[in-house]
Amino acid sequence: MTAGTAPAPRGRRVAVVLAVLLVAATAFLWLRPGGPAADGPEAGFARDMSAHHAQAVRMSFIVRDRSKDERLRVLAYDIITTQSAQIGMMTAWLDEWRAPKADPSGPMRWMGGGHAGHGASPAGGMPGMATPAQLAQLERASGRDAEVLYLRLMIAHHRGGVGMARAVLARTDHPRVRRLAQTMVNAQNSEIALMNDMLRQRGAEAV
Repeated sequence: MTAGTAPAPRGRRVAVVLAVLLVAATAFLWLRPGGPAADGPEAGFARDMSAHHAQAVRMSFIVRDRSKDERLRVLAYDIITTQSAQIGMMTAWLDEWRAPKADPSGPMRWMGGGHAGHGASPAGGMPGMATPAQLAQLERASGRDAEVLYLRLMIAHHRGGVGMARAVLARTDHPRVRRLAQTMVNAQNSEIALMNDMLRQRGAEAV
């Protein structure tokens, strides 16, 4: 210490050290990899449910342009807007978690072998998904035929989605994932009941 230079008060030195440690700890929390694992159930659910939703949005656009029934068109619009927003949310999660948007090993690994019990489909291996042939049939249909086919396909699709949402609820404690999954269960079960009512109104058997 040079002459005339007084040592810093001990309390000040402690405060500086604590400030440095706080900055270092904050930087560590911001920079460290965080969130669910890229191969965990949360990321798997986000990837697969995004693809599942994308088909629901596609089918809803098809029937919206082939039906004049205002109630059905409103339902299709609600599915388009709600599920498109949820795709955006889940895509943002994958970015936050630094997880790939597609699993190179294929879909549904996070559910193990048990997803067959939820109505697994050969169309992408996800429960409730319409096959390419069913989508082509929907694109050719119009009027009541398109409405009935859409309702049947979407009921199966929603039931598959509910099964996937319930599966992730059993596999994660992540609050955002649980909140979205429970929202899907509630909303899609309500829409299944509505769509079965629509089928009966068209003289078709509920499914």
